[in-house]
Amino acid sequence: MDPARESAVDGEPYYGGDGRHGVLLCHGFTGSPRSMRGWAEHLESDGFRVALPRLPGHGSSWQGLNLTEWTDWYAVVEREFIRLRTACDRVFVAGLSMGGCLALRLAEQFGHDVAGIAVVNPVVVSSDQRLRALPVLRRVLPSMNGLANDIAMPGVTEGGYDRTPLHALYSMMKMWSDVRANLYRIDQPLLIYRSRMDHVVDPSSTRQILASVSSTDVREVVLKRSYHVATMDYEAEEIFTGSSAFFRRLLPV
Repeated sequence: MDPARESAVDGEPYYGGDGRHGVLLCHGFTGSPRSMRGWAEHLESDGFRVALPRLPGHGSSWQGLNLTEWTDWYAVVEREFIRLRTACDRVFVAGLSMGGCLALRLAEQFGHDVAGIAVVNPVVVSSDQRLRALPVLRRVLPSMNGLANDIAMPGVTEGGYDRTPLHALYSMMKMWSDVRANLYRIDQPLLIYRSRMDHVVDPSSTRQILASVSSTDVREVVLKRSYHVATMDYEAEEIFTGSSAFFRRLLPV
């Protein structure tokens, strides 16, 4: 993408395609649709109708994100899923990091209306012991150093916040708990991409998901060259083509 076009689409929602089958894409915490734009465009070029909304508090400022809660973020993806489901024969969900958690919750709540799930470095739990202090710390500090832009490829940035808003982070942890409690309800086909070197999400999330879902059609792909924001990293094309093939395999012949 050339710099002028890149600047024009930073943080903007993206909607495209008019196919019979749709994909809802969910971006990550403190990020924006920028991290998922290439994925959405690839799926659109493969014939899918795509929706990539911007979550409340994202693509603006970390202070604004601190005024939102996980239920605000989920309400947006739920609304977009219902819109796609009304327009399409089948709808798939996809997500990066926290967006993966949102995608999993959609699968839990909507059952087989979700035809399949593809997630990249999803997060539903963390072994970071510092989070134990968050209920108290968030009342003293509004933010801490950011976790965005974990990308191995030089010169690439997702444009995420340089600060992590602690009220919003605490709310996201509440969503993790909600999603973990209902993972058993997921029995849809599931594709998980996990970066071997991820400085944001540790492997405990993927282990928890794989151990808890009821899906029998499950595949985990380990990414060897990409960091957390793998949708903008060395193996992005592998994610794009692999997920599209996965979705197409699940369509009626």
